[in-house]
Amino acid sequence: MKLGIIGLPQSGKTTVFEALTRNISETARKGEDRIGTIHVPDDRIDGLSRMYEPQKTIYAQVEYFLPTAARTKKDKPADQSIWTAARECDALIQVVKNHSGGEKSPQADLRNMEQELILADLVVAEKRLERIELDHRRGKKMDPEEHSLLSACRHSLENEIPLRSVAELATAPKLRGFAFLSAKPLLILFNNDEDDDCLPQDGDLTDFKSCLVMRGKLEHELSQMSAEDAADFLKEFNIGESATDRVIRKSYEILGLISFFTVGKDEVRAWTIKRGTPAVEAAGTVHSDMQKGFIRAEVLAYDDLMQAGTHAAARKQGTVRLEGKTYEVQDGDIINFRFNV
Repeated sequence: MKLGIIGLPQSGKTTVFEALTRNISETARKGEDRIGTIHVPDDRIDGLSRMYEPQKTIYAQVEYFLPTAARTKKDKPADQSIWTAARECDALIQVVKNHSGGEKSPQADLRNMEQELILADLVVAEKRLERIELDHRRGKKMDPEEHSLLSACRHSLENEIPLRSVAELATAPKLRGFAFLSAKPLLILFNNDEDDDCLPQDGDLTDFKSCLVMRGKLEHELSQMSAEDAADFLKEFNIGESATDRVIRKSYEILGLISFFTVGKDEVRAWTIKRGTPAVEAAGTVHSDMQKGFIRAEVLAYDDLMQAGTHAAARKQGTVRLEGKTYEVQDGDIINFRFNV
């Protein structure tokens, strides 16, 4: 999965990107897109690795993308090229400056960026509707479903309602190819001062379902430490978990993704799927032959394994079960796929 980091100038996008990815560059050229891939922290993978002692341990991964483009004036949004790049992402993280002494309130920055996403989408919807209606006048057959959906999008956007707030539009298969920005899952990340870990107190954030606070400069410093030094730092300042780890995990959540695991002496691995995925499709993420020749899925919940102590003990307790093609894989399932090709 790929998440684009967006925000107004001086919001701290680069600081956040580098803190999340540990991709710190003194030579990155201005206007150059940057990308970093990291693993999703998961205590369950760590527990399984201790149990099975595999040759390889593979975590789920998330990709962060920092699109850049030329800007004209301070506090003005990017030109359209940055939106073209952002449309390729599965979700967006909007970095909002929440420093003391800021010229504008965080809520003003939120509204500014939301309006830009809505406007960018409105341009796309109107252009496509104009093309459909022009082709219809020329005798070309119209797709009534596409026209209806786009008209609904235009109505919502003209009323400054982001498409993510209208479920039937945000998830419509016919609209997927338009990659509407305001339809993408959105995480609001407030970039705070080093001594402030609170959400903004003024204003209403109920329109934004996912909000987190990150002390950008502090997290940037942590990202440059060794794992041991970072752990000592967190302990010294009584910080249970770094904001970076929380942002990474939240990124995974807003896309509606879960992990299931395959285990063995060779490899312990987390596999990423959408919540609600049936077992036969989950098998295909491991190998196409497993989906093609699917027979059964042998399933054991992670918590049941940890309680039993070993796979053999779990089997004796009756918590290992066989499931068919339509079984919806649950987060934390440990699965062995039986197949024949």
